[in-house]
Amino acid sequence: MVQPTQQITVRWVYDPALEPDLFRDVLKRRAIAYLFDIVGVSLLWLVAAIVVFFLGLATFGLAWMIYPALWPILGVVYTVATLAGPDAATPGMRALGLAMRTTGGPRPGGLEALIHVVVFYTVTVTLTPFIHLIALFTGRRQTLQDLVAGVLVMDGRVLALTGR
Repeated sequence: MVQPTQQITVRWVYDPALEPDLFRDVLKRRAIAYLFDIVGVSLLWLVAAIVVFFLGLATFGLAWMIYPALWPILGVVYTVATLAGPDAATPGMRALGLAMRTTGGPRPGGLEALIHVVVFYTVTVTLTPFIHLIALFTGRRQTLQDLVAGVLVMDGRVLALTGR
């Protein structure tokens, strides 16, 4: 029997040591994708704000009470619906070739997507955006919300080429 000349230890399903292409430039593209998604949520908010305005006229101003919660609700729905969808990516992530997977391998479900977005907004609002710098020190470039939700953001084009 032939003995291998080198022993390889696979620590994770998506190992940056074995598949560095999955994690190349992910943080930079995530930041740009977030800006795209802010524009997307803003457009949704604009449409919803017009609808709520006319509903407010019909309800003598009662519907206008939803305005303060409109942006957070739309942000959560937009993100959860797209991350838990078949592409496992928000439109901004898709535009920049990113995709999300759970640390076990499959696409995230609604619960993982919900946990991810709630932790993201909670951490960003309470601890400042600088908390996202933690991704510079994790092997798979995971942010705090990625670690809590048990997900990874990787190069979706490489995932597609490898059939994952």
